[in-house]
This record gives sequence, structure tokens and C-alpha cells, in this order.
Amino acid sequence: MDETQELEERFAQLIKELEGNNIQQFREAFLEMHIYEQGQFYQTLEKKQRHLVYTYLSPKELADMFDVLEEDNENIQDYLDEMRPSYVSQMLVEMYTDNAVDLLNTLDKKQMAKYLSLMKHDDAAEIKELLHYEDETAGAIMTTEFVAIVADQTVRSAMYVLKKVALSAETIYYTYVVDQKNRLLGVISLRDLIVNDEDEMISDLLNDRVISVHVGDDQEDVAQTFRDYDFLALPVTDYEDQLLGIVTVDDIIDVIDDEAASDYSGLAGVNVDEVNASPFKAAAKRLPWLITLLFLGMATASLINRYELLVSKASILAAFITLITGTAGNAGTQSLAVAVRRLAFKDDRKKNFLHTVVVEIFTGLVTGFVTGITIFLIVWFWQKNPILGFVIGFAMMCAITVANLAGSLIPTLMDKLGFDPAVASGPFITTLSDLTSVLIYFNIASLFMGYFIN
Repeated sequence: MDETQELEERFAQLIKELEGNNIQQFREAFLEMHIYEQGQFYQTLEKKQRHLVYTYLSPKELADMFDVLEEDNENIQDYLDEMRPSYVSQMLVEMYTDNAVDLLNTLDKKQMAKYLSLMKHDDAAEIKELLHYEDETAGAIMTTEFVAIVADQTVRSAMYVLKKVALSAETIYYTYVVDQKNRLLGVISLRDLIVNDEDEMISDLLNDRVISVHVGDDQEDVAQTFRDYDFLALPVTDYEDQLLGIVTVDDIIDVIDDEAASDYSGLAGVNVDEVNASPFKAAAKRLPWLITLLFLGMATASLINRYELLVSKASILAAFITLITGTAGNAGTQSLAVAVRRLAFKDDRKKNFLHTVVVEIFTGLVTGFVTGITIFLIVWFWQKNPILGFVIGFAMMCAITVANLAGSLIPTLMDKLGFDPAVASGPFITTLSDLTSVLIYFNIASLFMGYFIN
């Protein structure tokens, strides 16, 4: 029996215990499961069954499971609406603060205010503090459940603090050291606390070369820092170096996931998160791009129509329109994908803009030349006309070079202007390449008309 079948059987047994009012057996079996499996089981239940779960489990027990549920789950609001408001507010308090904030951000202001008003003042204040940070910044994804100790204390007293807060902290592998004004001084590992003498002073053991991020830093930059240093957590500070919270690696995995989905959505010109959306919702999300590209495509059609006389004199030209526009569009999309990927890395962002232009021009010329020579030889032997082959090959080289340059520079310019470079989507670059390719192709063809007519 494989793991999937085994899990399905456990779920079936749990439902049997749930509907049979076997509270103790259900609780024991449910709480023995990993919280991820608890979440998977919970999402398979019907509304009536979920109501029984709210009766059998405390808000804290359900909070552990909701910590791993994705906040963008399309059913999350329905789940909360099923519970008593007081139950929801208690569950939010028991969740890690950053996860509770993510969940609250999916609700409207009226619902958010309702749940916050049912919390104790201190609990609500802690959540409100994170709610005011701008989306997709270090402040928005950090948690305030961390371990901090002061420099002028011994290892013995530090271990006492650690034991006291360990259960509520997201991670205890890093302990951050602050001064009396809560300014970050350094970091000390759990290993250092364990192996050193209890009477040693923390100030003598701490590592003052601590890497931190600012509360307003973009989450993508924070993810890059995690990638560079292989950290499990990073401290978040304000302008005065006061320690506000930490970002943990599990949150960064979510950020990387979101950024990858965003980039892929941009490249495809569609929201890839709509996989479970209804046909009408999916269509509503796709139509704006399609209509915009339709008008851009009309410009290409109008341009072709402008050269109708040229095509009527040399009908063979029509046979190669889609070949040139399609190849140029593919080259532009390749360049776009590389550019968006390059912009994800800090070091590449800092490269000279002129250097990028030169590199892309030469890349376009090389790929265009090789592709142009190939199509030149094919057309020459096929049509027995080297001049026609030259026109097609030269137009192909120019179109690919321009498309390659556009695919690279448009996202780079958007990044410099402060926009998401992934918005320069693949369909947009392809359609733009069609327009420029047709213009290049027919202008080159018109110069050599007398050599291949008839």
C-alpha cells in the first residue's frame, strides 16, 4: 500500500470517528497527524463535518493547522464565516503573528475589525502593528515571535529566557542580542549557549557580524539575502537599528513561490493562480490582455494591408510572413525570459545599462545571422532564387536582432521605472515583434523587388 492510499484510509477512518461522535478517538487520531496532513484532511470535509471539527477541537489546536493553510486558498473566507467570531479571534491569537496577519489581509476591513475587537488589547495591538506595513516588504512577512536577549547577562540567565519563550517562538536556532534600547548588537546560536560555561557573559560570546534586513526592504530582496547566506532566519530592524522581528525561511519559501508564480503569470500574460477558477472568472482575468493584444495585432494587420500592392506583385512574399514574425517572436520571448530572470539577482541589476544593450545587440546579431544564413540557403535551393533568399535571410536577421533587444530592454526599463518587469509579458513581446518584423521585412523586400518578381 502506497502513502496516498494509506492517507486516504486514515482520512476515511477519521470521518467515521467524526460523524460517530467518537470525540476522544477523533482527537487522538487527528492530533497525531502532521499539521500539513491535518490541513489536507480539513479541506476534504463538507460544511456539516467541519462544524463538528470546531466542536471537537480548541481554537489553539485548529490554529496550528491554519498556520500551514495558504492564505490565498479560495475557501479560506468561507471557513472563517462558518466559525463563531469569538472562536476565530482566539484562533488568530494562537497562530503565529505573521500568518494571522496574512489571513486577516484576505478579509474586508469590517470583518478584520470585528475579529480584532474580540481580542485582548495586547494581542490585537501586536497584530495591528504588522498590519500597517506595506505589502511585499520585510515588515509584512516578519513575525514578532522570536528570542532576544540583552548583552549584559550570563549564559545561565539567557538559557532561562530561552526556555521561557521557546514554545511561542518560531525558531530558537538563532538568538538575537540587543542592548537596553533594543538595538541589534549581534547574534548567538543555540549551540554556543549550550556548549559555553553558564557564567560566561553574552557580550563575550556574541557574533557582532550579523546580517539584517530593513523593515521596508522588498520581500524579493529579502529572499535574495536568504539565498546568498543560507540562513534559517533574518532579523528585521528599523531606521534606528531596533529589532522589530524576524523573517523565517518558511515565509521566504512562500515568497519565492509567489514571485515565481507572478513572473510566470507575466510571461504568459495570464494569472496562473486561476487553475480552480470558474470559466467566467478565468475569462474575465484573461480578456483584458487579449483585448489589448487584439488592438496591437490590428496594427500589424493594417501594416500588412499597407503593403498589399507589394504582395500582389510578388505573392511569394506572403509565404514567409508568418515564418519571420514567428521566429522573431520566439527570439523576443527567449530574451524576455532571460531578462526577467537576470533582474531577479542583485548583482545583475547593478550591471551597466549600456553593457546590457551591447551584449543583447551582439547576441541578436549572432542568432539572427545563423538563422538568416539557414533560411537563405533553404529559400535559394527551394525557389532557385538567391536574391529572394537574401531578402528573407537579411529580414530574418534584422527582425531577430530587434526582437531580442526589445525582449531584453523593455523589462529592464520597466524595472528602472519601478514597475514589475514581468508585466512585459511574452504575448506582448511576441505581438510587438510581429509589428516590427513586418515593417522590417517589407521595407527590405521593396528595395530588391526588381530582382525576384516573376
